[in-house]
Amino acid sequence: MPGQPLRSPLGRWLLLSLIALEPFAVAAAAYAQTGQKRVLVLYSTRRDSQFSMVGERELPRILDAGLSPTLDYYAEFIDLARSPQPGYRTAFRDFLRQKYQGVRFDLVIAMQDSAVGFVNDHGDTLFPDTPVVFLTNSPVRRQRPNSTGLILERNFAATVTFIRQLQPDVQHVFIITGAAATDKEYENAVRRQLQPLSAAGLTFNYLSGLAASDLEARLSRMPERSAAYYVIVSSDAAGVRPHPLNYIDRIAAVANAPTYSWVDSTIDHGVVGGSVYSQKAAIERVGELALRVLGGEPPDSIPAVAVDLNSYEIDWRQLRRWRLDEGRLPAGTLIRFREPSLWDQYRRYILAATTLLAIQTALIAGLLIQRTRRRRAEGKLRDSQNALIGSHERNRDLAARLLRAQETERSRIARELHDDICQRMLLLTIELEAIAHTEDGERAAAAALTVARDISTSLRELSHQLHPSRLRVIGLVSALESLCAELSHAGVAIAYTHDNVPSALPPDVMLCLFRVAQEALQNALKYSRATELAVRLSGTSHGLTLTIFDNGVGFDVDAAWGRGVGLRSMFERLQALGGSLELTSRPGAGTRLVAILPRHVLQSDPNARPTDMATDERS
Repeated sequence: MPGQPLRSPLGRWLLLSLIALEPFAVAAAAYAQTGQKRVLVLYSTRRDSQFSMVGERELPRILDAGLSPTLDYYAEFIDLARSPQPGYRTAFRDFLRQKYQGVRFDLVIAMQDSAVGFVNDHGDTLFPDTPVVFLTNSPVRRQRPNSTGLILERNFAATVTFIRQLQPDVQHVFIITGAAATDKEYENAVRRQLQPLSAAGLTFNYLSGLAASDLEARLSRMPERSAAYYVIVSSDAAGVRPHPLNYIDRIAAVANAPTYSWVDSTIDHGVVGGSVYSQKAAIERVGELALRVLGGEPPDSIPAVAVDLNSYEIDWRQLRRWRLDEGRLPAGTLIRFREPSLWDQYRRYILAATTLLAIQTALIAGLLIQRTRRRRAEGKLRDSQNALIGSHERNRDLAARLLRAQETERSRIARELHDDICQRMLLLTIELEAIAHTEDGERAAAAALTVARDISTSLRELSHQLHPSRLRVIGLVSALESLCAELSHAGVAIAYTHDNVPSALPPDVMLCLFRVAQEALQNALKYSRATELAVRLSGTSHGLTLTIFDNGVGFDVDAAWGRGVGLRSMFERLQALGGSLELTSRPGAGTRLVAILPRHVLQSDPNARPTDMATDERS
């Protein structure tokens, strides 16, 4: 102190530091003429503590990014844990006065309780009229003027609640604190907060101020259903001042039960987890508040507020080590250091492979569908080819049968001419020769005349069968009536009726229906052994219908289509004009034939030529 010799080692150390820092103080005074924002940060912890390291990494970055002038940043570390001497605060005050003589700071930031107390005690002397932003862990009892800050009370009980949820059967909690004065303050705060939980069936064992070897021995022999709770160890019973995180690594490794904590810096040092407060979040909030003050807001206009920066965090590796049930974690727990699954590691490759597989599957499916369609088309083509081949075979068969029928008909006509007409002509020749050599010429001439008349009648009937020329003269109604009369004979009556038949019909229509009737009646007379036949020709709004019925023996219609030419010739005649043929018959039940021509073919075409005999013979 001024005017008194510094005989203690601490005094001599501070004196030497002031002499060494005198050039720095002169240089700092020179900065007073610049436009930079000067900020001094006072930490309550040692320089290499986790909180100080996070603060020195984050705070300059936040302030520098938020200021338009450049930042002139300073930091000092009170470190009462390693310097607990009564005169340390006074010596530290003198150290700061000498070091920053002539420097006017735009802002002083006090980090945690020791720094806040130091500024409250010596701020008016060291930093008159300088705004102060503070971060305190205790309720504010006295706030200095021209200051604002954040109140972050430590919550030790929340981690015990976390322990009980993750380990429902826990009975013993071992609290670990050190021997330093600051450690005792932490221990007292823990005792106050955990006292209400003692009634909940938990036993709290305070391992305070033990030497490292003794502490490790105790932690390695904890009873079943136990948990260790690390608070702070700044110094042990032997006066050793370990680095806190290194110390946690040691005790977590030897403990035979899970170890928990209350601050996030302990995660990744063997601690399972807990309700931990985020040091980085606290420093970021302080930095935001500092920028407001540096931006011109009066600190007194910004009320100090209490903040809760605690959250549940867990080290997934320790969860697996102690075989704790992840399903018991509180909702919203942040799980850190989770080993990535195969999906997490190779998600891009899996997605790419899955996409490629899906594309290949789609292509294969498309090819299969295309092959199925092609085979279906080939099947239809084969069916069409088979149908065409069948049709061709049927046409060839029909042509052959038509030729055979034509030859048969020619043979019949030849037989008729040979056996009947020729014989009669021979007889007529003989009769005429006899007339020339007989005296009774009149009687012979009469006989020859009779023969000539019979020959004429036979030729006329044959001509009518080959070509009904009377259709053009008397019409379809009269021609069918005449046909029925000609084919009627003893024992067989053919009833014929007609109604609503158009008076004028195209020649092709008359010839078609006449031939159908002629073929059907001749077949019935030859094969059905019918005693009654009925023919009805009727006109309707849809067309013209010819119905022929007999009460004969009937036949198998399906089998009859493959034999003979009659049925197929009737069908093809009607089909050529757009008509249809319906044939109903079964053995023993008679036969019913219905020929239908549509209305549009019944209109007479003035340019149409009647079908001549030669054409009819060819058909």
